[in-house]
Amino acid sequence: MPGLENCSMVQRCLTFATGLVECLCFAGAVFGWASFVFVLKTEGYFSSLCVNTTQVNVTFLDCSRQDEQFSLIFTIASFMNNFLTLPNGFLFDQFGTTVARLFGIFLYTTGTMMVAFSSSALSNLLYPAVSFLAVGGILFLITNMQVGNLFGSHRSTIITLYNGAFDSSSALFLVIKLLYESGVSIHTSFLFLSACSIIHLFRTFVLLPRKFIPYPLPDHYTYGITFGKSNRSEQTVANANAEKTTDEMPLNKNPVKEEKGFRECLLSRLFIWHLVWLSVMQLRHYLFIGTFNPTLQQLTKGEPSLVSQYTNAFAITQLCGVLCAPWNGLLMDRHKGKPRAAGVSEQDADLQASVLSLFLTALQCVLFSVCASTPYLPLQYLTFILQVLNRSFLYGGNAAFISVAFPSCHFGKLYGVVMALSAVFSLLQYPCFALVKGALNGDPLYVNIGLTLLTLLAFIHPLSVYLHCRSVASQRANGVTHST
Repeated sequence: MPGLENCSMVQRCLTFATGLVECLCFAGAVFGWASFVFVLKTEGYFSSLCVNTTQVNVTFLDCSRQDEQFSLIFTIASFMNNFLTLPNGFLFDQFGTTVARLFGIFLYTTGTMMVAFSSSALSNLLYPAVSFLAVGGILFLITNMQVGNLFGSHRSTIITLYNGAFDSSSALFLVIKLLYESGVSIHTSFLFLSACSIIHLFRTFVLLPRKFIPYPLPDHYTYGITFGKSNRSEQTVANANAEKTTDEMPLNKNPVKEEKGFRECLLSRLFIWHLVWLSVMQLRHYLFIGTFNPTLQQLTKGEPSLVSQYTNAFAITQLCGVLCAPWNGLLMDRHKGKPRAAGVSEQDADLQASVLSLFLTALQCVLFSVCASTPYLPLQYLTFILQVLNRSFLYGGNAAFISVAFPSCHFGKLYGVVMALSAVFSLLQYPCFALVKGALNGDPLYVNIGLTLLTLLAFIHPLSVYLHCRSVASQRANGVTHST
């Protein structure tokens, strides 16, 4: 039935396009915190914590305690964003797309409403509100990544693109900042975002399945409520999947052979060093974002126009995340389609190809950290570029490495665990910020140097993977020698 197939392709294209818009415009908004802090300070949030201080016969307004509150809000929200990936993944696995998205929409809408009705007198509403935005946004991303299953050979490209769009969505707070400077209040902007929940609900019931999108895709697969046969098609797939192991990743519901156990993967050298690799670089990024505004205040000597100019420049560079993210995927897939050496499995080839990606990601982070640590204002433009490039490589590379290094039946659990544990490690950003504001008298130089040295640990991971690949190759060569 060509007519039905054409309608199905239109629906799939709409699903992809609207999913991209959802990730780009809503999902990762919380990571545009630096832009939003500028607006919140102007509105007087936590301004009661600012006090007059006198040093060397000069009286000035000390707002370090106000900055601590904003940093703590972002610390908690970023922690919730990562740590709750594990239970969110289980929610998605157990109850499917519709339930997970309805929960995400509820959290996101609640968060936007709380911000809309907050004020300088109700500043503490920002604590739950921003966390709700973070958790609701990550659920949008989790439920959208399966859309790649609809497009077969372009599956990895679409998943990577959605992750890049998630990074770029931090520019939403830049838009709110620019609207605020044009006279549009926070109240109006966030009420509009709350009203956009209608769009999310429409996608949930019309353009996404009730359970999951299987991979590989069955013939004549339909979903949503657009077609009369869609429920029957989804139910057929659901019944087939019900007989499969529950340990599989929802993006790949195929039966898998007996592989290494979850505990063995969790305690492996590859996983432990990958956790270190992600954790140290993520901490560097989170501390940079969380301290962005006070750092600019110091470098610009409190000049509001310069702070606004650099805040806008940083937020604009975040839009490039959606363009940078696929580069890492192309780097890791550069060996695809080429003949492999005798005895080399596809997994071995994928793992070997990941070494360059892991190394370049660590190198980018060190360069970004060095630039961020240098107290020279014009250099921060380069810092912004390196930050968005490195962040795109970091999260895309994280998911890609887990998918090639470990059995697919453990992907969801391992991804959730690595994100949750790295979130615990990222809580160190708040004591670092408190140290800067306290003992270091607002000078972040020594903390930045310490974090730059800490990021050097990330180079151990690509070296470990390289040595592992050499060991496997040596064992394979010895096996061939003995067999002959």
